[in-house]
Amino acid sequence: MTVLILTCEQDVTADMVVVHLNASGVPVVRLDPADLTGGVALSGEYVHGAFRGHLWSAGRLVSIDGLRSIWVRRPGTPATRVPEPSDWLTEESSQALYGMLRGSGARWMNHPDAARRARHKPWQLRLAQRSGLPVPATLITTFPQAAREFAERFPDLVVKPVSGAHPQEPPRAVPTSRVAPDADFAAVAYGPTLLQRRVAKRADIRLTVVGDHMLAARKETAPDADPDDVDVRFAPADLPWRPVEVPTRAVDGVRTYLREAGLAYGAFDFAEDADGTWWFLECNQSGQFGFVEVETGQPIARTIAEWLAEPGPREGACCGEGRSGTTVS
Repeated sequence: MTVLILTCEQDVTADMVVVHLNASGVPVVRLDPADLTGGVALSGEYVHGAFRGHLWSAGRLVSIDGLRSIWVRRPGTPATRVPEPSDWLTEESSQALYGMLRGSGARWMNHPDAARRARHKPWQLRLAQRSGLPVPATLITTFPQAAREFAERFPDLVVKPVSGAHPQEPPRAVPTSRVAPDADFAAVAYGPTLLQRRVAKRADIRLTVVGDHMLAARKETAPDADPDDVDVRFAPADLPWRPVEVPTRAVDGVRTYLREAGLAYGAFDFAEDADGTWWFLECNQSGQFGFVEVETGQPIARTIAEWLAEPGPREGACCGEGRSGTTVS
């Protein structure tokens, strides 16, 4: 049976996983939904109570019933790389592709429905709280007065986007920034603003979870680090990422989080304080892992490949949330 990878052509992180799948002899088809209806074609037939579907890409034809797993890595928007793209063609192509795949019986990493929900940061924060993960005091508001009162209660704050990257082309990462003590919160009225108590961190933690496997990396904060350098993505890269054990409390909370979220993969970001507490910041359901593997040597790509290569569910099983979720218990 075949592994299907949905991602863009420039995704070198996916290449790391494909290498392991090829080495183990597992058939792989990789395609970008953006190439519908050019370099990618599809067909599905519903006749006499049965379904037969096929995908074609790069000269290869694969049966949808023959898929063991589907990795939704970083796919493009369907049918956008065609001579005359349109919202109508995108919607038609999306309905056709993902509608057929939802009926395949394959295992998902991650199921589109779970992935779409998991992108919402306010939802993440509430789920993390319910899962027993420590969450820094946070306010999301369009009320300037609410922001002022929150700043009085928690004088040391950071501000970050609610949604993540700015939707330009290519997308631009918006850094988390420290809020000045004399900040004017009047502009909060013009758009939702996320304010969060700054964790005086001694390290950043990236926890990559694949099924029931947890691979954590720790990047220590330099003793002379500027307290305004709160975003590890933009801070000076003086110290390396190193493997670290996951505390029991974090293990339990992350397992609960993934089970409730219906995710088989998650890249968690934590801030470790002076007491060793891991404070939940976010969980990216399709987060990068290549940089961690390169620096730490942790076998993340191989672990993903092994998960994707596992035998699929029994024939005829429903393709709902049960199979999109993590296998931890």
